[in-house]
Amino acid sequence: MRKSTEHRKMTVKTVAAILGVSTATVSNAFNRPDQLSVKLRERILNECSLLGYYGPNPAARSLRTGATGVVGIMLAEHLAYNFTDPCAIEFLQGVAEELDAAQVNMLLMPGRQEFYKEKSLEAIPDRYILYGPPRDLEIINRIETQRKPIVTVDFNLPDHLALNVDNYGGAYRAAKHLFEQTSGPVAVLGIRLCDSVKLQTMENQQTNSRSLSVSCQRLDAYQTAAAETGRLIPDNYIWSSDENTWSNGIKAAKEILATKPRPTGILCMSDQFALAALHVARSMKISIPEELKIIGFDGTPESKRHHPELTTVYQPSLDKGKLAAQMVLNPGNYKSIMLPTELKIRESA
Repeated sequence: MRKSTEHRKMTVKTVAAILGVSTATVSNAFNRPDQLSVKLRERILNECSLLGYYGPNPAARSLRTGATGVVGIMLAEHLAYNFTDPCAIEFLQGVAEELDAAQVNMLLMPGRQEFYKEKSLEAIPDRYILYGPPRDLEIINRIETQRKPIVTVDFNLPDHLALNVDNYGGAYRAAKHLFEQTSGPVAVLGIRLCDSVKLQTMENQQTNSRSLSVSCQRLDAYQTAAAETGRLIPDNYIWSSDENTWSNGIKAAKEILATKPRPTGILCMSDQFALAALHVARSMKISIPEELKIIGFDGTPESKRHHPELTTVYQPSLDKGKLAAQMVLNPGNYKSIMLPTELKIRESA
């Protein structure tokens, strides 16, 4: 029995010399077992274990082969934010399920430039899923220079596969339904409709690019439905929040419901915002849906766990995550895809 060599760094070359075999034989024992007999492979692995050698260095191997077995998930925001967003959580679960099945690793990457000033994280993954446009768009240029497969989700990037949902159609159906159910003012609670980091109305604000913002696509649909019914939505009834968080939803809902005249309906661009608005309305003794109707967007599981149940636009976030992973793993088998949305009419409207 060989003794472990604690003070000697084991490499494939030194191990091969100790065992009296070629470096190729040691490498095959770890990476290509079909090239060796079962008995020889077991002997080599047992001897390597005693020597404290557990296979070729993954980093060195990736440098030689150019492959890491890692899919980079570039998030639109900092990492922690995505774990407060129910829609993002469902999406990431779907991605993870597919990557688990394929035995591929996942690297979560924030979409903020300050994380990359002195780092080269974008060089690690073999391929990328860009979940929403990164907050700092110059990061996209760094990723594209890697010339690796890219799938964009919830936005489009020229010459790359894109996976979107029908945001415009879903928002249009929601707005048409709400205008049919109400006669008074309707307010909108949106996410990052403009560049401001403050919660504010869209008075004197420039909306973000429609090609990079699903929120602005939804706003276009709301306004189209409003115009068709002769019910315009004034800019001072359209709120933009920098982040889709519960606390921002509570703050916005309080401001919206303090507006005179008070809205009879609120179109929310996330279920989290809509549930926050329901909470504020109950605290103000506003009857839902008699005095106020609320419609969300996303169709998260939480939308059915409250009373009244939330009317919302359902998007298949879990399936979207699974499909994004399938597309990035096998890009040659896919073209860009738009998934349908569905208006789920429940108690809140």
